[in-house]
Amino acid sequence: MDKYVCDVCGYVYDPEVGDPDSGIAPGTPFDQIPDDWVCPLCGVGKDSFSKQ
Repeated sequence: MDKYVCDVCGYVYDPEVGDPDSGIAPGTPFDQIPDDWVCPLCGVGKDSFSKQ
């Protein structure tokens, strides 16, 4: 699974880790994250992420 990096702050979404604090379970691919999810560090939306 591909990792995605926030273009604003550099946070890396790793699908193997997920984002448990936001309810995203480990093993969740980036394209299956809800559209209203935001970067846990800076708050920008999914459209501000690029495939790493």
